Parts: sequence; C-alpha cells; structure tokens
Amino acid sequence: MSHTPRSPRSRTVLGCALLLAPLIATGLTGCGGPSSDPLAAKPYDAADQVAFSGVGGSHKADPDKPLEVTAKGDDSRITDVTATDSAGRYVRGELTPDGKRWRSTVPLAAGTHYTLRVSTEDADGAPGRRTIGFDTSGAESKLRVTFGPDAGTYGVGQPVTASLNAPVKDASARAVVERALKVDSQPAVDGVWHWVDDRTLHYRPRDYWPAHATIDVHANLKGIRVANGLYGAASKPLRLHTADRLEAITDSGTHQMTVLKNGQAIRTIPITTGMPGFDTRNGIKVILAKESSVRMTGASIGLGNSYDLLVHWAARVTWSGEYVHAAPWSVGSQGAANVSHGCTGMSNENARWFFDTVRLGDIVKVVNSHGAMMTAFDNGFGDWNMAWDKWRAGSAVASGRADGGTTAESARLRPQV
Repeated sequence: MSHTPRSPRSRTVLGCALLLAPLIATGLTGCGGPSSDPLAAKPYDAADQVAFSGVGGSHKADPDKPLEVTAKGDDSRITDVTATDSAGRYVRGELTPDGKRWRSTVPLAAGTHYTLRVSTEDADGAPGRRTIGFDTSGAESKLRVTFGPDAGTYGVGQPVTASLNAPVKDASARAVVERALKVDSQPAVDGVWHWVDDRTLHYRPRDYWPAHATIDVHANLKGIRVANGLYGAASKPLRLHTADRLEAITDSGTHQMTVLKNGQAIRTIPITTGMPGFDTRNGIKVILAKESSVRMTGASIGLGNSYDLLVHWAARVTWSGEYVHAAPWSVGSQGAANVSHGCTGMSNENARWFFDTVRLGDIVKVVNSHGAMMTAFDNGFGDWNMAWDKWRAGSAVASGRADGGTTAESARLRPQV
C-alpha cells in the first residue's frame, strides 16, 4: 500500500498560521513584524530627565566634592551610571533604591577628563541616555615620588626605594599612596612596601630577589587624591635587573670569608674583622658603593690622629664607614685574629678579586662577631635583618591582609578608582 508524501511547504504554512492566533490574541506580531517592547527602542536623549551637581558648563569640577546625578520629576528614574577617566578607570558610586540619585563614593582625580554615562527610564519604561564629558580642576599641591636606585643591574639584596617630596602621616593617606606604587618582577615574587618614615618607603620580597630577574617599578599616583589639597603627580618608572646571587659570608669567629655564587662556594678568603671595642656589626648588609681608593682616618671614629691611610679596593657596606677592603698591614693576622677598627680586611690580591667580583646590591653577611646587629634603615640597607612579619606590619596595606597573597593579586580584586 502506497502513501503520498505531504509537502514540506504545506507544513510550514500551517505552522505559521497556528502561531499567528495566539500572537494576534495578545496584541503582538510574529514572523518578522515590528516589536513594541520598550526595552528594544532606541534610547532617547534624557537631558530633561537628569541633573548633574558640580559638572557641566565651562567650569571644572572640584575633585574634592562627590559627583552627583539626580532624576527630575516623579515619572523618571535612573537605571545605571558609569563614570570613567581618560585611562578607562571606573569611579565607584551608589544608586539609591528608588533610582532618584547616584553619588560617587570615592574622590575624583585632579586634572583629569571624565566621561559620564547615565541611563534612565520614564513612566512607560522607555529607555533614555545622557552622556557628558567634564574635566576636574588641578591639584593645589602635588605629591611626587622618586624611585631608587638608578636603573641598572644589581645584586639580589638590593631593595627598591620610594622617596616622597612631602610627608604622608595619616594611615589612610599612606594606603592610597602605597596602593599606587606598583612593583612587578619576572620571575614573580611576593613583596611588600614598608614605611621607613613619613617620606620614605622600601620594598623587598620575603627572601632575596631571584637571580637574573627583571623588576619594573611605577606609580599610578597622577591625579589621585591623597589628602585634602594633596594629589599625586606623575613619576618616572624604573626598571632594574638582578645578576647572579652573590653572598659573602664573613665569619668573625673563624676569620674566614666564604664567597658563594648561586649557592656554590667560589672562594674562601682569610680575613680580619673588628677588634674588641670596635667589633664588626653582625647581620646582613648590602654593598652600597665601590671605591678603588678611599682615605680612612682615626678622627672619623673618634681616635684623633692615630692613623691616616689611603685604602684600596674598598666595597662600602654602611654609611658610617664600614668597608670590605685591602689591608696589607694586617696580613699576618688575617685568618687568625681580629685587629681592625670594624672593617673587614684582606690581602691586596683577595681585595682586588672581591672588588672586581661583587656589584652594588650584593650581600655581605657577618656572623659570630661580638658586635651589635646591623640596623634596618639608618646606616645602609639592613632591610633583610627585619623579620618578615615585622616588615609587613610596616605596610599601610599588607598589615591588615593575610600573608600569602601578593600586592598585585590584591590589586586585581580591588575596584579601580
């Protein structure tokens, strides 16, 4: 028994006819007709529906005052507001539940152009849109930051420094500054800024920097409000590199210095360190400068005219005058006794080798001396002698954050101003 197949066209027509009935009954159109959905309509100009506080016209907005948008009339409401600066950063704000007012919740940046986009709807639900641009006035005072050291290649013990041209004392203002100071390294490490004083910050990882790392430092402080009348200024970025990990372990007890390169001993040097009463400081120091010759006098340490020497191949480790240097006059004591006035002395040959091998930022660690511990900040870079927990406590941001997340990771989770 045969069957005649139905035409596909007849099924299609029938399907469309069946769909038309419910669409007509509900007042809608089908099969490609125009829609009366108000949300699909092109937004109208909502200039008559919203009012702006402090922006518009020829005058510039005061960055110290909040940005406000209000809906006019009883039949209009605000549905959304976005404010962005020229760099694409969003301004956080709050919209009231009734949609009548939006207000920024963070300060605007000084001397910056903003674009403000406001979406509205009327009593019938039709969408409106209003977009305006405005500029904020310049800052009364500008906070500038200078990074250190100079660009170049350093040892793995070199901290990054930030010097401010004005004091910042308030904790909340310090947090604003610190969040704007960015340090990125490859390979990545977990590091933290520490406030040394009101004008100075140091940045270091938990341990030394990795060998052969690239470190980029910059500030996103321009135009950012730090305190009343004080706004951030532009700053010059900094790029550093690290070399091999070089550590000179100076043992005052055995009178030997062991120089390690990437964890492997490459030379052991007989030395002499500070005699009783002039004991060499214990702890981790960082090479601050290299001087092929330096004049050393007894007067510099309170001994009058007891000596006046031109010393060669000197690597400075404290600002007060502690060096690793050639001391040919004490070769007989090197490796056997401590006879210096606090410096680490060695033969001319060993001193020349040490001078040519090390660079600024390399580590000199003194152990088994009867001297005091190297201080963290007031006599060179003793940053590494401070315990990590105490170091983090000196941060205006990390002190209130659980250890383990980097500043960069936290910044990615924080809304941008």
